Amino acid sequence: MPINVLMPALSPTMEKGNLAKWLKKEGDAVKSGDVLAEIETDKATMEVEAIDEGVLARIVVPEGTADVPVNDLIAVIAAEGEDPSSVQAAGGGNGKAQPEAKGEAKSAAAPSPADQNTTPGGGHMSYERVNEAPEGAQPSGSPQPQGAGGRLFASPLARRIAKQEGVDLAAVEGTGPHGRIIARDVQAAKASGITKAPAPQSAAEAPKTAAPAPKAAPAGGAPAGLTLDQVRGFYAKGSYEEVPLDGMRKTIAKRLTEAMQVAPHFYLTVDCELDALMKLRETLNGSAAKDKDGKPAFKLSVNDFVIKAMGLALTRVPAANAVWAEDRVLRFKHAEVGVAVAIDGGLFTPVIRRADEKTLSTISNEMKDFAARARAKKLKPEEYQGGVTSVSNLGMFGIKHFTAVINPPQSSILAVGAGEKRVVVKDGAPAVVQVMTCTLSCDHRVLDGALGAELVSAFKGLIENPMGMLV
Repeated sequence: MPINVLMPALSPTMEKGNLAKWLKKEGDAVKSGDVLAEIETDKATMEVEAIDEGVLARIVVPEGTADVPVNDLIAVIAAEGEDPSSVQAAGGGNGKAQPEAKGEAKSAAAPSPADQNTTPGGGHMSYERVNEAPEGAQPSGSPQPQGAGGRLFASPLARRIAKQEGVDLAAVEGTGPHGRIIARDVQAAKASGITKAPAPQSAAEAPKTAAPAPKAAPAGGAPAGLTLDQVRGFYAKGSYEEVPLDGMRKTIAKRLTEAMQVAPHFYLTVDCELDALMKLRETLNGSAAKDKDGKPAFKLSVNDFVIKAMGLALTRVPAANAVWAEDRVLRFKHAEVGVAVAIDGGLFTPVIRRADEKTLSTISNEMKDFAARARAKKLKPEEYQGGVTSVSNLGMFGIKHFTAVINPPQSSILAVGAGEKRVVVKDGAPAVVQVMTCTLSCDHRVLDGALGAELVSAFKGLIENPMGMLV
């Protein structure tokens, strides 16, 4: 019977691939181990090798075709003794492998693309025989034969782990679909002391049938990812505890995933000297009025200066004081600066409204109130929604440099590192100064490189000349 060649799944999360190039043409004889085609994914280009013999009778998907869904029919191989010119897709399909009619013998169950045996070239090719059950095939749902005299059905990850750890796959009991051996089975076998793995299976011995790929995520649905069972399969049972996600963690995961997928990020990093700012901060804190209990009216932090500097920088570069709104940008008259506040299990980003107009002491006291209520989860939605940019400061943890993810609909976020003493050259001589590294993440839909650089330059100028924030 003819053999359907299906679009392979080259990773557990692959939904579509590009058929970059056919390395065989119609009428060419193919044997096990021959490279049939090159498939491109978003991560790599892989050569896919044949695991069956015959003649490439028909190419269904021409080379250069993009976004071919996993499990779509891409070619038909005529088996030995068949006339290639008369071969049609098994099951009569033209674009996709057709389902089997009721009452007809089924193909032997075999690994799904995420769990298929890996060919020597590293690719996975899906094959399907219709109306032909291999000798000794077991009913659907029954464990497949394993060990001596049988074919081992194991995922590529399970085989790789077994080879690395010296686990004998023939002695491992599979718990995956149809009794397939998966990663956690190998880990469990290793823990129980099963070793002495046999030599790797050759391409000629590899299974000649494969089940269709699992259905991809529906169009318009969430991006495909590893399922819970797939993730569990990477780790030994009992080595972890499962912590269900609360609403906040789910929202953070969804929004920041969308941000990285939708907003084209680019990053601009500057080193800001802090010596003048630290002196001014000390002077201002020392001059703060005290109440009858001796408590000062304010106590400025470096972060308060950063918030004020970002607010003023946005008004000095008004084109950057904007957010993306699909078919236009919204440009604001005043600066609204969010500030990331870490809490148990997540974070809030309360927004300082009109940060360009507020004094440093007002910003400082407002932030202390926001932070306290954020940790108690008592912020109102209007207090943490909106904003044009945000500040994320990890300097208190000793972090020197990092990049942050933009919080939609904002168009930028400033990642602030720790201040530290560094040796620099001033007037041709080495000098020790206190320096803080800051990185601005920009949404390229709103800020081009030059505009982002102008905003960062304005911020740096205010930090290094902080008296400008007082007038």
